[in-house]
Amino acid sequence: MDRKPVPYRKTVFVCTHARADGRVSCGNPGRGGVELCAALKEGVKRLGLKGKVRVARAGCLDLCEKGPNAFLYPNGEWLSGLAPADAAGLLKTLAD
Repeated sequence: MDRKPVPYRKTVFVCTHARADGRVSCGNPGRGGVELCAALKEGVKRLGLKGKVRVARAGCLDLCEKGPNAFLYPNGEWLSGLAPADAAGLLKTLAD
């Protein structure tokens, strides 16, 4: 095993999990998880944060009914009920 320090100052894990069976999921059409993740990735590039901040797609984070969900590392913040419009505020947190 090769151990190294975390290569990013901050990471945001955004649930983009979709379910085909109709159950609620952050990545299902109309829920906004996929769009939120894309907006954050674009914002990180636009703000010159690439290499410092990582936006990662995550599988199911549970709490699907309260989603879309994300969590910030190392901040230790869990975010629920997100929408793509929340990307601007999240980017401010990530840039700090």
